[in-house]
Amino acid sequence: MEKQKYYINVANGEISHRKHDNNDYLVINATNGEISYLRRKLESMHEASFSSFIRAHIPIVEYHNDSANDAYDDNLLEVYQMLYDLGNKQTREHIKSMGILDNHSM
Repeated sequence: MEKQKYYINVANGEISHRKHDNNDYLVINATNGEISYLRRKLESMHEASFSSFIRAHIPIVEYHNDSANDAYDDNLLEVYQMLYDLGNKQTREHIKSMGILDNHSM
């Protein structure tokens, strides 16, 4: 499969073929299948974030015992690992500088 260039904004879940605003911090080259998987991971992060929001309003559930937070964190790490693996040199350097994958494979 042919890889295409994509601009990624993890914070808002955006995957774009076009550079606009400041979405060029994370640039990857990916196949359609890889982008589909990345979209599912970003959607899972959004769902876990919403569940965490609801949990935040229930004071008897502790943060460290909240499976939604764990799911969000796991998906976030997988997204950044994927972006690192598919990213250009600038993307890999940016992710390294974040330190998010320090305890994971790079």
